[in-house]
Amino acid sequence: MVAAGAQPGPRRRGRRPGGSDTRGQLLEAARVEFAERGYEGATVRRIADRAGVDAAMVNHWFGGKEALFTASLDIPIDPVELLADILPGDPEKIGERVVERFLTVWDATGGGPLAAMIQSIASHDAAARMMREFIGNVLVGRIVAAVSPDQHELRAGLCGAQVFGMGMVRYVLKFEPLASADHATLVAAVAPSIQRYLTGPLP
Repeated sequence: MVAAGAQPGPRRRGRRPGGSDTRGQLLEAARVEFAERGYEGATVRRIADRAGVDAAMVNHWFGGKEALFTASLDIPIDPVELLADILPGDPEKIGERVVERFLTVWDATGGGPLAAMIQSIASHDAAARMMREFIGNVLVGRIVAAVSPDQHELRAGLCGAQVFGMGMVRYVLKFEPLASADHATLVAAVAPSIQRYLTGPLP
């Protein structure tokens, strides 16, 4: 405890002592910073300062700002891993890879985190803005930047609507027969639209 009138000492550098919830403090601080400043405006330094830890702790626990942003949204997706699975390969088959990979990720969790995310963004403007930035800057926007010839923002929005709309119908509304359809059926039905949004001509 700091005595009355005394000035607190300098912030301890490096990892906090055992027992302190450094990861939780960083997540809490990140949610505030990202909500206030957006993905581009928030910095690792400001997040660490708000959490009262050294900035190196962001890399220690999350590997960087992007992964911290994803964790702060409580999305069971590693964007780096997901993009590494989707981007390599035939560009004309990327729609199939997008649909298959998202279904695999969501099926592994039963869609619970997706349902919680949709409820959050429906009732909180800050959460909705963070999700828009996640789609535009961290995930779908990077797929579009890698393969699309033009109109990147429009293409990212169309792909995001298709992919997350599919997730909502399958896992939140549980609308049949989509809720119980196998991956091959959904890939065959949805992937051509994703492919056109990514690489085909748009009006």
